[in-house]
Amino acid sequence: MKEGLSNVSTLLVNEETNTLFVGGRGAVFALDLNNISREIMQSTTLCKFYFSFQIRCQNYILCLHKINDSDLHVCGTNVYYPTCDHMLEKLKRAKCPFEPAQKHTSGFVDGEFYSATSNNFLGTESIILHSMRNPVRTEFKTSWLNEPSFVNMEIVHESESNPNGDDDKIYVFFTGTAVEFEFYDKLLVSRIARICRGDLGGKHILQRWTLFLKSCLSCSIPELNFHFIIFQDIFLLSRRKWQDSIFYGIFSQQWGRLDISAVCAQSMKNIQEVFSKGSYKGPVTVDHSPVKWMVYRGEVPVPRPGACIDNFARSVGYNTSSDLPDKVLQFVRDHPLMDNSVNPIGNRPVLLRRGSNYTRIVVDRVTEYISFYVDDGYLHKAFSYDGEMFIVEELQLFLSLEPVQSLRLSSEKVELLSLHMESNC
Repeated sequence: MKEGLSNVSTLLVNEETNTLFVGGRGAVFALDLNNISREIMQSTTLCKFYFSFQIRCQNYILCLHKINDSDLHVCGTNVYYPTCDHMLEKLKRAKCPFEPAQKHTSGFVDGEFYSATSNNFLGTESIILHSMRNPVRTEFKTSWLNEPSFVNMEIVHESESNPNGDDDKIYVFFTGTAVEFEFYDKLLVSRIARICRGDLGGKHILQRWTLFLKSCLSCSIPELNFHFIIFQDIFLLSRRKWQDSIFYGIFSQQWGRLDISAVCAQSMKNIQEVFSKGSYKGPVTVDHSPVKWMVYRGEVPVPRPGACIDNFARSVGYNTSSDLPDKVLQFVRDHPLMDNSVNPIGNRPVLLRRGSNYTRIVVDRVTEYISFYVDDGYLHKAFSYDGEMFIVEELQLFLSLEPVQSLRLSSEKVELLSLHMESNC
């Protein structure tokens, strides 16, 4: 590891300039992708001090996103005062966690920054935020986000060649504590949340996300009663047609054998079906009993709550989210959860591995094969062929076995870049 580079937490590959950017404590390093031992540049990130006493600068770089070939969007903890740099402009709203142990994810799309993180020092207020002149975020309600552990964020360009004039979507993946089930203990569930890129918030009611919906992601073996409900990582394998894209996720169990990892594949078609046609679920009070979550059986308002502004919405006079009627906003505020889960392709995992705790996955399509890179300190390479998955290679990545914090695949060079966390990398 490069001298002076410690507490590494994020990687960014720029194929055009053959550069690997590495974010750590107090600095961003630019390394030659052809020879990562050769340093191209080092940019030191200084902290601002907001305390009356002297404190060591602890600015952990947690987010790196490419703006263009020469500019990056960088976010750091900045001594518990999260700050981002974008073309020398300081953005003061929290877009990364207050400290590096808090789970987070982010995305940078066409000059716009999205983040799923904590909004306060204690990590008790979780938000999904779109940073713009008038930022839009989730409600501080357990029915929206309940103790989420954010995993990943991806954009799907659903507006491309779309006959319905639909909007692009931001999908956020996380594990959260279930609120819809009555259970003796905290029950964790894997979630997928959907946001429309054109959502500007409501005018009077719900001056937050007005088009926010979420659902459960299922990954199980029904006949064995194995339910993998804890998200570890997810990867979007994009196809030429966005409808054919597939999400590959790593899941583990909350109880039972904890050394089993499952990889499930979720298709865009199944995800769309749940959000566009599925029933809603919401909290109700029944005979003065505790709140129960039940399927909504009544009349659904028009336009469909949570649906992006499309040709139909525009045809009836709703051109932006701020035009939507109050009854639609009230409904989606109280019914953010879909009743149906998103089931995996084939209704079962594409890969099941005993004795391994997988933490990260990247996927590359090679001719008729799909290769998985999944690891728990070892790197396992698997091929999917003729409906079956075969692990064909195993490599130990580091001298000491450590969970890998980040994986990036350079598809042009067919190289896999990884890092793990040590006190002195």
